Amino acid sequence: MIRIKVGTATCGNAAGAQKVFDKFKELSLNDKDISLEETGCIGMCYVEPIAEVAVSGEKYLYGPVDEKIAELIFQDHVKGGKPVEKYVLSNTSNEYKFNKQRRIVLRNTGVIDPEKIDDYLARDGYNGLKKALAKKPEEVIQIVLDSGLRGRGGAGFPTGMKWKFANSSKNDKKYVICNADEGDPGAFMDRSVLEGDPHSVLEGMLICGYAIGANEGYVYCRAEYPLAIKRLIDAIKQAKERNLIGDNILGSNFSFDIHIKEGAGAFVCGEETALMASVEGKRGMPRLRPPFPAVSGLWTKPTNINNVETFACVGYILSNGAESFNKYGTEKSKGTKVFALAGKINNGGLVEVEMGIPLREVIYDIGGGIKDGKKFKAVQMGGPSGGCIPEHLLDTKVDYESLMATGAIVGSGGMVVLDEDSCMVDVARYFLNFTQNESCGKCAFCRIGTKRMLEILNKICDGKGEESDIADLMDLAAKIKNSSLCALGQTAPNPVLTTLKYFEDEYVAHIKDKKCPAGVCTALINFTINDKCIGCQLCKKVCPVAAISGSAKVKHQIDQDVCIKCGACYKACKISAIDKK
Repeated sequence: MIRIKVGTATCGNAAGAQKVFDKFKELSLNDKDISLEETGCIGMCYVEPIAEVAVSGEKYLYGPVDEKIAELIFQDHVKGGKPVEKYVLSNTSNEYKFNKQRRIVLRNTGVIDPEKIDDYLARDGYNGLKKALAKKPEEVIQIVLDSGLRGRGGAGFPTGMKWKFANSSKNDKKYVICNADEGDPGAFMDRSVLEGDPHSVLEGMLICGYAIGANEGYVYCRAEYPLAIKRLIDAIKQAKERNLIGDNILGSNFSFDIHIKEGAGAFVCGEETALMASVEGKRGMPRLRPPFPAVSGLWTKPTNINNVETFACVGYILSNGAESFNKYGTEKSKGTKVFALAGKINNGGLVEVEMGIPLREVIYDIGGGIKDGKKFKAVQMGGPSGGCIPEHLLDTKVDYESLMATGAIVGSGGMVVLDEDSCMVDVARYFLNFTQNESCGKCAFCRIGTKRMLEILNKICDGKGEESDIADLMDLAAKIKNSSLCALGQTAPNPVLTTLKYFEDEYVAHIKDKKCPAGVCTALINFTINDKCIGCQLCKKVCPVAAISGSAKVKHQIDQDVCIKCGACYKACKISAIDKK
């Protein structure tokens, strides 16, 4: 049997994977010797669409593949037995991964068909649940504690400890919630896991439910993830048909049902108390703690909340033992972590690495370095709640404590790489603008303070900054962090604080010299035509406001009063006759 797999996760489909799948389907129609399957994100998003051809146990990974290449692969390789070397990414028999990866969360993503429960079962799926049901709930919790698993949603709280608190709460009703409200710019870890291996998340929730004494669970997933929701719905239906969800699971006394709650995209609903309010049909706003969810959560009942990646680890840990997980990582940060590599990096995509690996190895050895040979400037870690780590700290280990010491955080796993052309003041402004827009408004310092900080950053980027602005930013940041109820406000100033800490010179250049060193802030840059100009008139043709004058073969001029600093002329010039200062 010849197997053809096409990665049809959101990233693949955005690049045209569905058309590739349809082409293979058309070519293999009525051929009983060919199995055509869909799979999730393989991780190498930078070469999507990706297809795999497996013949006689040898796997060939191709990418990027379009309809024409798909036909060529089918005729030459599938039918002719000769691989099309030009498009081969890998011909090894091991599972797809960049080098230096350790796949636990992503063990099935890009390998199995996420819409077929038998594929999951064939790879020891639900084996962790079976082993859990043969133990006492307290024994299950101890295994999770021994594994060293910490919450992968941001704060890194020990998962087993969280379960222990919920287990010890006495009540006739308890809940389990999976937080799939992924909203960080540049983050797509949870989406990829849900699209590529939904059963791993469901299995983790079931084990948690058994461990804490709950019989009902919710997956809170934002509605912007339609494919993830579809595959979750299919997975829940199939699991119910196999008596893996529902009453008296696998003949035991344990019953558990799972529902899906679609979120409307409010970033603050990633905070657990705001999330529970949303599930209850209320406006998503955080509440004061204590009481903590383990005591009084959803509908005032004891509730345990973990994110997608955390639950995806649980089945693996119960199936293989605590040591299968804690043998990786550092003393305080065990196991692996999934990161979404985005920004100015060559190999953008999804990677899973052992905790403790240096940032430099992730960005250069796995991510392939910076695009277009540019210089690395910083990496934004932890999304809007995180911070920017500069080049001289690139050997920082990827673990909770080491990253926190830099002013950044592990967060949910977004890793946005910035190059020499990035303005750090503008980057801080971008992330603060995001959190300011997403503030629920409950806390005055978060609602108003972030607005004031954003106004100062806008003023600096517009060339109207004053020397007192840096002190004002620091003062506001401290007050917002100390006076906000939830993590959104408490961490909103982090991008500003880390850019001030490591790139204060750029703030000074904007304020004192009225210059943007990276040439990003339009109010602080000028485009001028130098003596190399040959009067080709190309710049004149692309100028949207007719700010450029001059006749053919004569040096042109830019009217600075009319110029809107869009840079169209600079990009269009072929002979470097336009200076950007």
